[in-house]
Amino acid sequence: MAGTVGPMAANEGQASIDRLQGSWRWGRLFAAVWLVYLVPTAMDAWDNPNPVLRVLGLVALVAFGAVYLRSFWTIRRLRRSLRMPSLRWRVGVLAAGAALIGVLVLIAGQSALNMCTFLVVITLFILPPRPAVIAALAILAAVAGLPYLVPAWTPNLGPALGTFTAGLIVLSVTQLIQRNALLDQRNAQLAQARGELADLAVAEERARFSRDLHDILGHSLTVLAVKAELAGRLVRIDTDRAEREIAEVERLARDALADVRAAVAGYREGTLAGELVSARLLLDAADIEADLPGAVDHVPGERHELFGWAVREGVTNVVRHSAARNCRVVVDRDAVEITDDGRGPVPTPAGRPEPDARQPGHGLAGLRERAEALGASLTVGRSAEGGFRLRVGW
Repeated sequence: MAGTVGPMAANEGQASIDRLQGSWRWGRLFAAVWLVYLVPTAMDAWDNPNPVLRVLGLVALVAFGAVYLRSFWTIRRLRRSLRMPSLRWRVGVLAAGAALIGVLVLIAGQSALNMCTFLVVITLFILPPRPAVIAALAILAAVAGLPYLVPAWTPNLGPALGTFTAGLIVLSVTQLIQRNALLDQRNAQLAQARGELADLAVAEERARFSRDLHDILGHSLTVLAVKAELAGRLVRIDTDRAEREIAEVERLARDALADVRAAVAGYREGTLAGELVSARLLLDAADIEADLPGAVDHVPGERHELFGWAVREGVTNVVRHSAARNCRVVVDRDAVEITDDGRGPVPTPAGRPEPDARQPGHGLAGLRERAEALGASLTVGRSAEGGFRLRVGW
C-alpha cells in the first residue's frame, strides 16, 4: 500500500507542476502575439527624418519587445520551481522598459504611449500585488496626463483607456494564476499527506500483526513446552500417559500452526470460550488448579475477542512466571479477571505493583492497546491470595 500510494502522491504533485508549466507556456505565446500593437509606434519611428534617430528608434523598439518577452520567460522559469525573481531583477526590468519608452517618446512621439500598456502588464506580473497596483496607477496617470501637458500632442484618452483595460485584465489573470498555483501546491501537499497516512496505516498494521503473532506464539509455545516437559517426566514412570501427552503436543503444534496461518491471512479472531478451553488444558498440564467459568453466554458478543485475549495472556503469564498452585478466572458482562496465588508482581520504588522484569512486557502492552481501542482499561496488581491479578474491563 505504501509502495503504491507514495508514487501516486509524487505523480499528482508532478502533474500539478506540469499543468502550471503548460499554462505559462501558453501565456508566453499569448504575450508575444500582443506585440503587434507596437507596429504604429514602429511606423512613426521609421518616419523620423533623422536616419540615426530612425535606426535608434527601431533598435529601442526591438529591445523593448525583448525585455517584455524576456520578463515572461524568466517568470515562467522561476515559478516552475516555485520561486520568485529578485528585487534587483524586477527593478532592472521596469527601469529598462521605462527608459526605452522614454527614448521612443522622443523619437516616435505620442504613439509611443501605447508601449505603456506593455509596461503595465510587466509591472503587474513581476511585482507583488500592492506595489504592482500602485505602479500601474502611476503609469496610467502619466499616459492620461501627458497628452494634455505636451503642446505638440493631441489630447486623447484612448491610450489611457487601453492601458487601464489591459491592466485590469492582467490583474485578474495574475490573481487566477496565483490561485491555481496555490491550489496545485495544496493538491500536491494533500497527495503527499495521503501517502504519509498510508505509510502510517501500514506501520500500524505491522505493529498489530506483530502483537497478534507474539500473543499467539507465546501462548502456544508455552503450552507445548509444558506438555513436552510433562511427557519427558512420564516416559519412565507412565508410558501410556506419556504417549497421550506427546499426542497432545502434536495436536497443539498443529493448532498453533493453524493459528499462525490464520493470523497471516488476517482472519483470526480470538473467542472467549475457546480460550477458556485452552486455558484449562494449559493449567492442567502445568499442575495448576483451575477455577474457570462454565459458561460465557452473559458476555456481549463484541467483548468476546478482547476477553479471550485477556484470558490467553493472563493464563500464559500464570504458567510462565507465577509458580502458582491455583488460578482463577472470573468473567462478567463488563470485565474479566485472572488471579493466582503465586509470587505476584514486584512492587516498584513508588509502591505501585507492576509486572517485574521476568514477566513479558510485550504481551501486556499489546493487551492494553486492544483494551484502550475499545474504551476499556487494563490493570495489574496483587490478588487477594498474594499472587498476580490481571483485570480487563470497563
